[in-house]
Amino acid sequence: MDSAGVDVGASQLQVTLCREGRLSRRVFSNTPCGRKALGAWLSRAGTTTRVCLEATGSYGLDLALLLSGLGSIQVLVANPRAVRQFAAALMQRNKTDVIDADIVQQFAARMPFQPWSRPSQSALQLRTIGRRIAALRRICACEKNRRHAAGLTQYTPPSVTRSINRIIRTLEREICSLLEQALSLIRSESSLQARYQLALTAKGIGPLSAVRLLAELAYLPSDMDPRQWVAHAGLAPTFHRSGSSVEKKPRVSRQSNRFLRSALFMPALAARRHDPALRAFADHLIRAGKTPLQALVAVMRKLLIGLHAAFRRQEPFRSEKLFPAFQSS
Repeated sequence: MDSAGVDVGASQLQVTLCREGRLSRRVFSNTPCGRKALGAWLSRAGTTTRVCLEATGSYGLDLALLLSGLGSIQVLVANPRAVRQFAAALMQRNKTDVIDADIVQQFAARMPFQPWSRPSQSALQLRTIGRRIAALRRICACEKNRRHAAGLTQYTPPSVTRSINRIIRTLEREICSLLEQALSLIRSESSLQARYQLALTAKGIGPLSAVRLLAELAYLPSDMDPRQWVAHAGLAPTFHRSGSSVEKKPRVSRQSNRFLRSALFMPALAARRHDPALRAFADHLIRAGKTPLQALVAVMRKLLIGLHAAFRRQEPFRSEKLFPAFQSS
């Protein structure tokens, strides 16, 4: 089977193709015409070509979408960390676009190949809107902190305070506008609407949090199990033990989707206070010696597992089913 690796850049695509044991290398522009030409070069009647590229956000998304729509091509969107560790295992010390494309081609040929699950157009648009909302909320929080700091001194000119307030109002209007667009997009697809309504049944999840969570979860393959969701969010504990003398404290993995983890934080904080089962669970962990932050991360993990169950069963979120032993009497 033919295999190819693509090093994705902002302006160009460096490609290495292994066909019948021979390597070929070409460069294409990262434009609609260049991507189309690349697809035509990789396609071959009667032969399936496995193409691997690293997950590089928006730079490689259009290429993955185009290639996955071609019948003779299978696409693997690899975790950049996995490719980097693969290169280290090959003792590759140099780094150029050509070398990177060669490494990715070998990754496609030698490592387990998991074809990329092509998301729907609605899921793609919703994720873009959700991440834009998250970015604007971070900027808005920074401006509110600046307003608070400016109000602590009498030497802050009124013009500065007015400027900060104008920016905050503008950001809040933009967030509301994007939220309305996201809700309109959700209403246009029955499966997204059903998941949105189910997410709202969980205590701690409001319209904005539901949109941000759905923006990340709708992008994931439908066959992922709850443990894979937890790992994807970076909420699965990792362990480091070696022999009898090395044992580090378990910690959550940072090889994850930070947008999903961030979207879970505030809902978990609210659920920790207002959901009896989740509150009892967190209190039990603290009594067992966990820190409040560790207990909150555990609540985030349980919240995500509960959402997976609600989506799969098409029934409201039921936190008491997650840990009946910790229900309040």
